[in-house]
Amino acid sequence: MIREREKERKIDQKCYFCESKGLPDYKDVLILKRYISDRGKILSGERSGVCSKHQRGLSAAIKRARFLALL
Repeated sequence: MIREREKERKIDQKCYFCESKGLPDYKDVLILKRYISDRGKILSGERSGVCSKHQRGLSAAIKRARFLALL
């Protein structure tokens, strides 16, 4: 019998960037670390609670920070 994996909960219900009225920035490493898994993968919008508009900007900011060796 195969056990089903437990569904992972959302971290936040509301989008952090909508509440703070800001945009994801590659220089804010402390904020970007919240949206990366232990293995360095970008968390999905469902798991992180970020809206789709800011999820696109967040993934671009994380990739840019990786390229500049900030993350």
